[in-house]
Amino acid sequence: MSVVASLDEIVEAMELQSDDDSPYLSLKTGEVVVLSAEDIRYAEDEVDTETLPDWQKYSVEIAQEVIKDEEENYIPLPSEFVIHEYSIMEAFCYNQEGDIRSQLLNSIQKRGAFRRFKDDIIRFGIADKWYKYKEEALKDIAIQWCKSHNIKYN
Repeated sequence: MSVVASLDEIVEAMELQSDDDSPYLSLKTGEVVVLSAEDIRYAEDEVDTETLPDWQKYSVEIAQEVIKDEEENYIPLPSEFVIHEYSIMEAFCYNQEGDIRSQLLNSIQKRGAFRRFKDDIIRFGIADKWYKYKEEALKDIAIQWCKSHNIKYN
């Protein structure tokens, strides 16, 4: 496989994905494409793209390609289940010291953990530290993913 993918684009797509979006890597171009659930549904239903607004035609056509050629020309990027942001948050907490560590570990327990964690990193003035840590963790996951699929990256 001779395609070269942008590690930054892969990480960005991993970071921004949601339940309604599915990021893929084109094995032909190295381009990262993010498809909405609606785009995929239209592609599966084989909706005629000529009936769609111009802004939507391209993504539905890409979705049609993905469905037809998945695993041959497109592969899904690591999902939120592979990424498991909670584990990244927990590791970040353990990397802190003293009271901040114990307060952060306490904040990520039970329901509302993500909101409390965000509030606490802002309160402790370590939000930038968290975002850098998270980006590095995502980069490590992306590198391992690329290696496991024999994808070159820059």
